[in-house]
Amino acid sequence: MPAVTSPDGTLIGYERSGSGPALVLVDGAMCYRAAGPMRPLAALLSSSFTVYAYDRRGRGESGDTPPYAPDREVEDLQTVIGEAGGEAYVYGISSGAALAMRAAATGSGITRLALYEPPFIEGPGNAGYTTRLREALAAGRRGDAVALFMAHVGMPPQAIDGMRGQPMWPALEAIAPTLAYDDELLCGGRVPRDLASAITVPVLVLSGAASSDGLQRAAEDTADAIPTAEHRSLDGQTHDVQADALAPALTAFFTG
Repeated sequence: MPAVTSPDGTLIGYERSGSGPALVLVDGAMCYRAAGPMRPLAALLSSSFTVYAYDRRGRGESGDTPPYAPDREVEDLQTVIGEAGGEAYVYGISSGAALAMRAAATGSGITRLALYEPPFIEGPGNAGYTTRLREALAAGRRGDAVALFMAHVGMPPQAIDGMRGQPMWPALEAIAPTLAYDDELLCGGRVPRDLASAITVPVLVLSGAASSDGLQRAAEDTADAIPTAEHRSLDGQTHDVQADALAPALTAFFTG
């Protein structure tokens, strides 16, 4: 697979498909090209766009260079956009939407931006989650870090226990350190209004009509904070949005 080199020397693996204007896809927590929603989505979008899907640092075929900082991930995305010709549409989901927002606020070659359910959800449990997550990772308890994340996003304990015995669990443990990266990008659950107000390109913020009230409200709050944004709800969709429901909305926005 091809790769580009970020300014700090980190190799970022990516793949390209289709033809047309460049569109970069940015994954959320615990996802990368081989384990996430972007390849099915890219397959549907590739008839209209040249689609770039990449592994965020610390995942899949990408490397990692400590210490972590959100600006390093912005540089990774900028480097992929540079590989795409210097300008691109960008779509980000969940914590990937938070990363894409941060990049758009810096004037990074993003010409249109679509976000799906950036999880800026404030709550009393966020600080405790951050502390426990970092403690687990510092102690090398990657499995506990993954389980903590799953519980934090609402997965029942019995389901988490069942997943620990599944073949995919070691792959989740392998990228567990990136959970701290996503947590840092989410700013404690607060919409980063200073970044949002600096975005000047057209923005579409999407949410699923069947998602939790918290996620729907977070999408609406994010759209309200971005001067150039509109919000749209997708009927019947949850945070695990289906590619065939999402692709038409993205195509209409990016070609509009």
